[in-house]
Amino acid sequence: MFGINVERGEPTIVPPAEDTTKRGTLYFLSNLDYNFPCKVRSVYLFKPSKNIEGNVEGEVVEVIKNALSKALVIYCPVAGRLTFDSEGRMAVDCTDEGAVFVEAEAGCTIEEIGDDTVSMGDLVTKFSCGGFAMGICVNHLVFDGQTGMDFINSWGKIARGLSLKVPPFLDRSILNARNPPEIEFDHQEFLEIEDIPRTNDLYNEEIIYKSFGFDTVKLEKLKAAATEDGAVVRCSTFEALSGFIWKSRTQALKIPHDQKIKLLLVVDGRSKFDPPLPENYFGNGVVILCLYYCISTAGELTEKPLSYAVGLVQETIQSVTDCYIKSTIDYLEVTRAKPSLAGSLIIASWCRLSFDTTDFGWGRPYLAGKVTFPACMESAIFMAHPKEKRSINVLLGFPASAMKVFQELILQI
Repeated sequence: MFGINVERGEPTIVPPAEDTTKRGTLYFLSNLDYNFPCKVRSVYLFKPSKNIEGNVEGEVVEVIKNALSKALVIYCPVAGRLTFDSEGRMAVDCTDEGAVFVEAEAGCTIEEIGDDTVSMGDLVTKFSCGGFAMGICVNHLVFDGQTGMDFINSWGKIARGLSLKVPPFLDRSILNARNPPEIEFDHQEFLEIEDIPRTNDLYNEEIIYKSFGFDTVKLEKLKAAATEDGAVVRCSTFEALSGFIWKSRTQALKIPHDQKIKLLLVVDGRSKFDPPLPENYFGNGVVILCLYYCISTAGELTEKPLSYAVGLVQETIQSVTDCYIKSTIDYLEVTRAKPSLAGSLIIASWCRLSFDTTDFGWGRPYLAGKVTFPACMESAIFMAHPKEKRSINVLLGFPASAMKVFQELILQI
C-alpha cells in the first residue's frame, strides 16, 4: 500500500455536555469485567456524502464531537477514569473529565486506500475527497463487544438528531458475587498447564498475524466433515469452525503429542442468566469458558477426526448455565485469578457485532471493523466478512514456521 500523509492535530478532551448523575462517585466493575484488561480498536470509513441534516463534510468533526459530548451524559462512566477503591478493586472514578478526541487530515482520497483498513487510532481523519474515517479505542474493562456497539450506535443516533428509546442499564451490581461465594465447578479455564519446552521455543520466532477467509462453501464443508462419522449429529458454524481452528492450529504448531492443551471460549452469557441480563445492560456480559470437555492432549486432538474437536466445543457451549456463570463470578471473587493461556487457544466471535450499522448522519460505513490484534498468539477472533455476511474472517497469529503449514491445511478443506 502506498504511503499516506496524515497531519494529526493535538489531542483534546470532549467533556459531557452537562454534569452527569454519577459525577463524584466510584462506578463498580464486576468480576466479569476484570477478565478483559485490554484496549480494543476499531475503524469506520465513510465515503463523501451530504448528511441527512444538510451538513457538509467540513462539519463532520463538530457534529461528531457535539454528539459525543451528549452521549457521555447518558453513558457517564465513559467520561471517567480508571482507579482503585479502598479495597484495592478496580473501579471507574466518575470525574466527568470526558473522552480524548483527535482530528487529522489525510492527503489522499478514500478510493486511493482501497479496501485495506488503516489503523487510525482514536481519532477522526478527513480525506481530501470529503470522506472521513473514525478510529475508536475503548477499554474492554468498561465495554464488551455488544456494549461497545450499543454505545457507538447510540452516539451515531444522537449525531443524527434522534433520541434513545432505551437508555443503558448502568447498574453492574446485579453481577455482584454471592455472599458467601458458592463455587460449584472446577473452572478449568484457570488451570495451569505445564508447557513442554518445544511449545515455549515457538515464542522465540517472529509472530505473523493474518486474516484467513472462510466462505460459505468452506464452512458447509467443515460442518459436513464434523458430522460425517455420526459422532456429532449436527453442529453450528461456530462449533465446526472452532473445532477446525483448534485442531489445525495444533497441527501447524507441531505441539508434542503428550502435551496437554485446552480451548478457551468467550461466550456471551446475557441470555444464560436467570433471569437474563437486561437487553441494554452496560458492561461485560461475556464469560471465558473451559469446562473439562475442552482439555485434551495434542495427540488426541490431531489424530482423531474433526468430530472429536467439534464435540468438545459443542459440549462446552451446551454446559453454559446461570449456575456456571455465577460460580465463575464467585470463583473470581475468592481467587482474583486470570485465565491461564499456557497450552491454550482462546476463541472469540465478533460475527454478530453490527459494525456496518453505525451512522453519524453520512450513511453507513463502506468499510468497518477491528484493526488491531491482541499481542499474543493464543487468540483467534472470528469476524463477519465486510461484504459477504455469511462468510467469516479468522484473525490468527502464528510463528513464521507454522504459518505455511496452517495455510496448507486450509487449502485441503
